[in-house]
Amino acid sequence: MQGTFEPVGTVVATPVPGCTPRLLHDSTGVEDIAAYTAGGGYGALGSVPDLLAEVSASGLLGRGGAGFPISVKLSGVRATHLRGRETVVVANGEEGEPASVKDKWLMRRRPHLILDGLRLAAAAVGARRAFVYLSDAESERAVDRALTELDAAGHTDVVIERVTVTPGYVAGEETAAIRAINGGPAKPSDKPPRPFEEGVDGVPTVVSNVETLAHLPFIARHGGAAFRSAGTAGSPGTFLATVTGAGRPPALYELPHGTKVTDLLAVHGVDPARVRGALVGGYFSGLVDTAILGATLDHESLRGIGGALGCGALALLTDECPVATAASVLAYFDRENAGQCGSCFNGTAAMAAAAGALYHQVADAEDLARLRRWSVVLRGRGACGTLDAATNAAASLLARFAPEVDAHLSRSCAACAQAAPLPIRPFAVENGVLS
Repeated sequence: MQGTFEPVGTVVATPVPGCTPRLLHDSTGVEDIAAYTAGGGYGALGSVPDLLAEVSASGLLGRGGAGFPISVKLSGVRATHLRGRETVVVANGEEGEPASVKDKWLMRRRPHLILDGLRLAAAAVGARRAFVYLSDAESERAVDRALTELDAAGHTDVVIERVTVTPGYVAGEETAAIRAINGGPAKPSDKPPRPFEEGVDGVPTVVSNVETLAHLPFIARHGGAAFRSAGTAGSPGTFLATVTGAGRPPALYELPHGTKVTDLLAVHGVDPARVRGALVGGYFSGLVDTAILGATLDHESLRGIGGALGCGALALLTDECPVATAASVLAYFDRENAGQCGSCFNGTAAMAAAAGALYHQVADAEDLARLRRWSVVLRGRGACGTLDAATNAAASLLARFAPEVDAHLSRSCAACAQAAPLPIRPFAVENGVLS
């Protein structure tokens, strides 16, 4: 059972059959500025109102987890620019979800696609300064080379700096990115103000995930209607999905929103009959059961089964005990919380302890009742999403996998009878090797 939990290395990136890729390409090396420009990159900047209109028409939603419309962010910060304020744009590449590798792939393989998207976002809001925020050493090297090429080519529309921080689950939160760029720790801050109000150096700032920005060059070249030619009405376009678990090598797929989960399983080589559930959207969204097999990969469908698309990660549960998965995720949140909020610091520790006792089959009915209560009353109390993520893991386990929970409560789970050490990061994709 435990072997399928371990971090995995080589990740193959490919579009699903029938999907014309917009983000992935077939080269295993780093795309340089000559190749990117030859493919239509770094086109002349046109009318900003026209660009904003096309982005709005595209319906592009953020790919970092929350699915917020990028056009709303851009329009809001542009409005402050038109009132005479300085503005800044940040490409957020600090990929905190262990089961996701899409942002690292883009930064390592197609850094100019991200920089072009950052340039377009800066033009949209009138920003003269921009930042690439990341924590991965190989991504750092690729981005630095791309910035050097950009300077040599004379692209001076916006001054782009790179900021590197220590990896961490909370480091990718947008206010953590702002604090780090401003010279502080990469930890979330209280809200309000939000970055669009006061961000880098106190000025209105757009913080956008690197995959989100990577879609902007396509929209700028082809328009919002062309972007909508793939996907669904509520979830337009293509997206990158990291798929792990089921004893298969991890893979990164580009696919249209609305793709059936079972169709993706067929591409990935997994028999749906083996799937008992999944972590969908990374650790944050919690567990879903076999309802995942009837879902499509878009925001609407996954919300309908109590999940969320999040960052596009899909970790498949087959032989793994869901109690072990949830206990491991909760222990991870306990280790990774920022240590700034008492409710989160104490709450994640308490839920992790209760889930760990359940996994080790030493919990009693009172432990289970406390875990159930904490999964409800602690929601929304933290400064960032870590505590909510922990409550999602606990609540989804209790709601979706009651028979397995009961088996642990009665000390009768054969799969976990030996209570092997919990994995540190279930379904984590190691950062070392992408192909």
